[in-house]
Amino acid sequence: MNRKSGVLMHVSTLPGEYSIGSFGSEARYFVDFLAYCGFSWWQTLPFCMTDECNSPYKSFAAFGANPYFIDLPTLYEKELITEAELEEAKQKSPYLCEYDRLAKERLVLLKKASKRVSAEEKIKISEFLEKYDELEQAARFLAIREANGEKPWYEWENEIPDSETLFMWQFIQYEFFTQWLKIKKYANEKGIKLIGDVPIYVALDSCDVWAHKELFQLDKDNRPKCVAGVPPDYFSEDGQLWGNPLYNWSEMKKDSYAWWCKRVEHMLTLFDGVRIDHFRGFEAYWSVPADANSAKAGKWVKGPGRALVDKIRETAGERLIIAEDLGDITPQVAALLKYSKFPGMRVFQFAFLGDRDSVHLPHNYDKNCIAYTGTHDNATLLSYTWEVTPEERRAIFSYCGYDGEDKELGCQAIMRTMLASPADTVIFPIQDILIYGSDTRMNTPGVAEGNWQYRLTKDQLDSIDRKKFRIWNEDCFRV
Repeated sequence: MNRKSGVLMHVSTLPGEYSIGSFGSEARYFVDFLAYCGFSWWQTLPFCMTDECNSPYKSFAAFGANPYFIDLPTLYEKELITEAELEEAKQKSPYLCEYDRLAKERLVLLKKASKRVSAEEKIKISEFLEKYDELEQAARFLAIREANGEKPWYEWENEIPDSETLFMWQFIQYEFFTQWLKIKKYANEKGIKLIGDVPIYVALDSCDVWAHKELFQLDKDNRPKCVAGVPPDYFSEDGQLWGNPLYNWSEMKKDSYAWWCKRVEHMLTLFDGVRIDHFRGFEAYWSVPADANSAKAGKWVKGPGRALVDKIRETAGERLIIAEDLGDITPQVAALLKYSKFPGMRVFQFAFLGDRDSVHLPHNYDKNCIAYTGTHDNATLLSYTWEVTPEERRAIFSYCGYDGEDKELGCQAIMRTMLASPADTVIFPIQDILIYGSDTRMNTPGVAEGNWQYRLTKDQLDSIDRKKFRIWNEDCFRV
């Protein structure tokens, strides 16, 4: 029996004094919290750079590092930043991610740090980048982009980077990778494994499209012919127009999907398992004309299917691959998931939208699934129980063996019910463990502002009854 449980929380949410969570002592403290509670997994969101809306699902580089996660006290200990610079970098506003401030100040500070790197460390950075050529490519792309006034690559006038800026980005890739692998080693030694997240698509203005134009559906002017999205669904009656360029799957097939294999292998260097976002896009993807104003104008187009699944499975071996199989799931998608043998996802907040046969009801969970109270795209569990009607709330609580009206006790009953379910793995967002409301929601799909900012304080983490979760995990044989 391999029953486990875990917590979903992005690194950005970690406590800390420097505008956003990082790979510092707070990450190790969170690992200790997980271990004490009897959890076995820490699941994060994507580690790549964020877009103009602070989303990590549309990045400049699929392989590249988010520079904001580099721990500043670690740089201070290495004498790469001064005590005054460290003090100046401390949080200035209410306790959320300070993205506007980070955008103005953090790279400036990291550039100063990179100029102080010793000759010996420069050799290590060079050797590291020889091993990880995709990270060298990402550093070069970002340096050239800055040399062109931050214009997108298809408007560049030259491809000559400033040498100091190039080294800054090389230093960032190295420092990010080095710091995180220390956290991973610490977590693994504590019995905690790590799950990363692979967004299915990349941004048009990205290193990946710039370096591999032939692998994307572009016209002669290097603009997308069609873009990604999803049709109308639970989250949006107009669907979602993501705008990412679509893959040229026939071209990718020629080298046995080498780019995807490299991507998965890279992620499995950083993590013990990964979630593949929008897995249904491998069976068929929603293709929207590039000039359309709404995702409603799209259509389903056949994807690579089993051929890509085979290559991902071959790359991953026995390591965990989670297939995000939410949304418009057809029999063909279900068949591909079954063929892959990857665990799919079950979300409690979807359980009462259908009938008693819903796969999201805990008593219907397959053993081979990852069950969540909600994802980063859902309301918090407490908020969800507020938003349903009183009759629906009573039915939900009653299903979970609770007949009262207290929403906090009702949320606890839901989590306890999920832990007792057949699912191999159950994962709770940190907000649900804290039983927090809508003001801590991570993301509202289709809404550009106000997302990805939630942060946790150490006092809030310490307020969680660790012993209670330890007992729940032990009682449900998840330790």
